[in-house]
Amino acid sequence: MIRRVLHKLFPAASAVSSLLSKGGPVIVPTITEAGFSIAVQCWSLKEFTLFEAIEMAAAAGAGGVELYPGQRLGGGHGDLVFNEDLSDAKLQALIDHLENNHIAAVNLGVVDFPADETKARKLFDLAKKLNLYGLTTESASAIDILEKLSAEYDIKVCFHNHPKPTALWHPDTVSKLVEGRHKNLGFCADIGHWASSGVDPLEVVKKITPRIRSFHLKDRSSISEWTHDRPLGTGIIDLPAMLDAVRRHGFAGNVTIEYEHNWQTNLPEIAQCVGYLRAYAQLRT
Repeated sequence: MIRRVLHKLFPAASAVSSLLSKGGPVIVPTITEAGFSIAVQCWSLKEFTLFEAIEMAAAAGAGGVELYPGQRLGGGHGDLVFNEDLSDAKLQALIDHLENNHIAAVNLGVVDFPADETKARKLFDLAKKLNLYGLTTESASAIDILEKLSAEYDIKVCFHNHPKPTALWHPDTVSKLVEGRHKNLGFCADIGHWASSGVDPLEVVKKITPRIRSFHLKDRSSISEWTHDRPLGTGIIDLPAMLDAVRRHGFAGNVTIEYEHNWQTNLPEIAQCVGYLRAYAQLRT
């Protein structure tokens, strides 16, 4: 399936298609020379099944994927969707597919957490089974439970921002939310959504750097109004300065590419984003 998709999206002589033709997925390290992982948010590939999204992220050169709840599993599993109720057998099939494609699951989100420890614990159990770095959420009302479980499981809780007028759109809101809390709690910094809200992402990152735990990295052509995502490095956001800032504070989380444009044909742009981050990692080491 993945070869058919790639040949449709890429020219026949493309690098990814060529590598795949030599037998199997592209093998890439999860952690870059710059100390962070490069992942693809599977929401970027929501038009495909999770198994296909994993294959496509690997083909694009990423070392990881950020899963999201509700994506159809695929891989011969019918209409079954990925969530915390997945059986151990189905979860193992997913883990095997990740390993076969030489790619790691790094985060899960955006996840809604109930203010109920027993129910929240199911999501942390899932994260532990998948050996995830973090969980991405906007469930501010559950912060006491999230702090407790984050420390117990040693899993990061990354508070994500959708554009205004959503509850966590302004970075000051999340800063106040996590102030004085366990070090595992922090930001999933969605750069594009800040730009859509009229907030300068670089200035925000400089201010909150010690509390950034992960990124939903995007590039945009405007910071004053909504514009669609662009391949990294082709917009106006100073991404190298942003990454330099967090790395000076020892950032070692996942930089996740979330590309919400050209939904059915965006793999070339995702691969371009991966290439940009790999070039950055090599040049900055």
